[in-house]
Amino acid sequence: MATANGGSSSEDKSPVVCVFCGSSPGKDPVHLESARTLAESLHDAGYKLVYGGGTMGIMGEVSKTLVSLSGPGSVRGIIPRALIRTEVDTSIRSETSQNGSRKAERTMSAQELQRIDSNEDPDSKIVPANEFGATTIVPDMHTRKRMMAQCVEAGGPGSGFVALAGGYGTLEEVMEMVTWNQLGIHTLPIVLVNVNGYWTGLLDWVKNSIREGFVGEGAANILVEVQSADEVVGALREYKLAPGRYQLDWSK
Repeated sequence: MATANGGSSSEDKSPVVCVFCGSSPGKDPVHLESARTLAESLHDAGYKLVYGGGTMGIMGEVSKTLVSLSGPGSVRGIIPRALIRTEVDTSIRSETSQNGSRKAERTMSAQELQRIDSNEDPDSKIVPANEFGATTIVPDMHTRKRMMAQCVEAGGPGSGFVALAGGYGTLEEVMEMVTWNQLGIHTLPIVLVNVNGYWTGLLDWVKNSIREGFVGEGAANILVEVQSADEVVGALREYKLAPGRYQLDWSK
């Protein structure tokens, strides 16, 4: 993975944001509202979105909202083949959930499944673009994260990573990007949308790690906090690299 956007035309490219978030809507409607607000802000600022490819919960809300505003070309989902069988999609084979909302199980043709399982062409878009954008199916979680990071790196100025509320997977993805920033693998911002204090525990852990000497003070600001999704674009554009990052050469 390169450490900077390639080519002299990066100024002309649309910025790309990778959003890490949950496939659950959460119990408080404020999280879905935050997803919609983020999508509206991304549309206004001309951003494109790459995300984990889910159609449920916060994932589905941020992707379909941006598609509704900017079109399917504005969103790219990347999902491992093992997760595709558990996905739901509002356009296919519906059933009624316990709370009365309409759900559907995404089904794939035998030809599609054979192509995924063969591993011959993991980067191909074999799911047609729909209300959630275009979907790329990949073999595993590592490929998914690598491809999402590459999409962000290839974007124009202001590109970066953003975390809305989510669970174990969201936390793991955020902290891996923080670690990559610290190690000098990339120079991209990572922004936490701390709605309802959702990420306060993580931010307190960072402060405690600095006090205890496990994170250097110069690495404190790798992770940036905002209180509302409408502050994200400004935080991405104003991001300053932390002085305590390691100056390592990953090109060899």
